[in-house]
Amino acid sequence: MNRDRISKANENAVKRILEADPIFVDVKPAIEVVPGMTDTTILHAGPPIEFERMCGPMKGGVAGALMLEGLAKTEEEAYELAMSGDITFDSCHNHDAVAPMTGIISASMPVMIVKNMKHGNYAYSTINEGRDKVLRFGALSDDVIDRLRWFNEVLGPELGKVIRNIGGFSVLPIMAEALQMGDDLHNRFKACSALFASRFLPALIDTIEDKDTLKKVSDFIGNNDYFYLNITMAGLKACMDAAHGIEYSTIVTTMTRNGTEFGIRVSGLPGEWFTVKASVPKTLYFPGYGLDDTNPDMGDSAIIETYGLGGFAAAASPIIVQSVGGTIQEANERTFEMYEITTKENPLFSIPAIDFKNLPVGIDLLKVLETNTVPVIHTGVAHKNAGVGQIGAGIVRPDINVFKDALRSYFEKYGRD
Repeated sequence: MNRDRISKANENAVKRILEADPIFVDVKPAIEVVPGMTDTTILHAGPPIEFERMCGPMKGGVAGALMLEGLAKTEEEAYELAMSGDITFDSCHNHDAVAPMTGIISASMPVMIVKNMKHGNYAYSTINEGRDKVLRFGALSDDVIDRLRWFNEVLGPELGKVIRNIGGFSVLPIMAEALQMGDDLHNRFKACSALFASRFLPALIDTIEDKDTLKKVSDFIGNNDYFYLNITMAGLKACMDAAHGIEYSTIVTTMTRNGTEFGIRVSGLPGEWFTVKASVPKTLYFPGYGLDDTNPDMGDSAIIETYGLGGFAAAASPIIVQSVGGTIQEANERTFEMYEITTKENPLFSIPAIDFKNLPVGIDLLKVLETNTVPVIHTGVAHKNAGVGQIGAGIVRPDINVFKDALRSYFEKYGRD
């Protein structure tokens, strides 16, 4: 391998990541803005997968989306339609989009639009549904579909008006502030969502004229600790996509999972997916649940670790051990371990608990394999059956073989010299 050429390519890739300026600019129905979206397209989290191979929660999410779109009246009809061949399934990542857990995006769903002002690319994500029974965990009961219809008819259009009225919202600064308030920016978003709500409320008041609508929208945002998660995901997707497709670069630009497989993409290998069986997280379970209930890891939210937050920022969030398990010392050790597989440090994000050291950024495929160290990911854990929902949270590491497969493909494309 030409190490000098790779080093220069990686330096360019990480420079583009750090220069990225993601701005939340609008909210519109997916059919209007997501590339390649059609009335019969369902996007999902993780690498591409056929409906028959999807896990239980993802199948439930698909069925719920088909019912939301009016393409099926019942759960049974939805499953029949999904297996008929008349529905197109694809990875959100293949359409400049990301979404948590099942990651389901269908035509009518409002998506938050983020533009990378530095490089001109866009990224999209759904609106976070909050906790309890939600489509992202495969729930598809009447109350779940009713909430999504309210998103389509009220919440999405009103958020779009507000964000256009203020001229956009810069995604990264509020995250940097929240990190220093104890968020890991993956499993914990309390500070980030609260900061966003406090800044966004005046714009809601200025824009939404109907008092009943204003109350419902502001209550929903104010009571949703994870509201900013989806904005973060779209913002970091825009950052990482800016570094994708750089010749000779070994920077990992995507990590994601669909509950069946874990997948990565590498900057210097555009158009290629590398997959391995999805791992089962090391989980801190909610009461009444255990390993036998657990679905393998799922969701596009690992874009957060791909950027260098979440599991990489465990040392910034001592309280996170109460939700993902382990000890504070182990959390610190996980953060320091991630410096071994990355290229630079991110000047925007620093950790007070470790003398304001900047977080690691730029996962290098070669360093992963040279150190035999795989990225660490904080994650929510879903029940293996559709409709049950979240049963805990934990820590997961992918099988290193997915990185080995990517390196083999890299050698095939660029040679070993």
